[in-house]
Amino acid sequence: MTFDPKNLKQLYIPKQNASKGENGKLLIVGGSHLFHAASLWSLTVASRIVDMVFYASVKENNEIVNSLKKEFRNGIVIRRNDLDHYAKEADCILIGPGLMRINNSELTIQNSELNLENINTLKDEGEQTLYLTKYLLSNYPSKRFVIDAGALQMLYPDFLLNLSKMPILTPHKGEFERLLGKTPDVNNIQEFSKKYNCVVLLKGEKDLIVSPTEQLEITGGNPGMAKGGTGDVLAGLVAGLYTQNENSFLVACASSFINKKAGDQLFKTMGFYFNASDLANEIPKVMKKYLLD
Repeated sequence: MTFDPKNLKQLYIPKQNASKGENGKLLIVGGSHLFHAASLWSLTVASRIVDMVFYASVKENNEIVNSLKKEFRNGIVIRRNDLDHYAKEADCILIGPGLMRINNSELTIQNSELNLENINTLKDEGEQTLYLTKYLLSNYPSKRFVIDAGALQMLYPDFLLNLSKMPILTPHKGEFERLLGKTPDVNNIQEFSKKYNCVVLLKGEKDLIVSPTEQLEITGGNPGMAKGGTGDVLAGLVAGLYTQNENSFLVACASSFINKKAGDQLFKTMGFYFNASDLANEIPKVMKKYLLD
């Protein structure tokens, strides 16, 4: 099955008389003391799609974003201890870009009653990621979730079982192999998707998108997209679109298609010599072409 670009016309388009906030609110939880830029790339893309982005990171990243307020007008930088308030208000939650991870094979889930303040004071940031992911998925089961990067690598799949809306997972092959415990293929990815009622966007030279009932491959792109940060751009795009579109499979397919088309457009003018910021800036142009023209 191949993706028909005409399907992009099914995506939500902001209304002419819309007021601020009506076109979606997204909460991004990401970033760490080591990884600063990852969540910022997600933020850059998403803030161009939705009306409001609530951005929660470590203190250093919050300060970076505050210094960029001249560019980033449609968002609020929040403390991680205040996540509950903004999680309730958000339509969608993206968790993972730039979050730290550790080998959780030796970790057991303890302290399940930890509150946000206690989670955010844990000394190990990878352990913070584990409990923060569990906390949000457990306490906000009616929200739309996009799970990426660090949160994916610290995820126990059973965390997904109580969600009422299909989460979208955006792993690369290595991340998904850890979740499965074996090399991923179309069949075992679909088994996983059925068991945990989720959509998987497996990133690669060809992206594979799998839901409990459908599967589709997206081709395109080029080696310039192998640079660090391009996956964070894609995560921001997926989350931005999922904020106002209920069809999770369509959102994952559309995001993959738009992302690869943006890479193809950059190749025409820059060859392989572009970065994640260039990709983030190209995506709105591709969206205009396929959604509005």
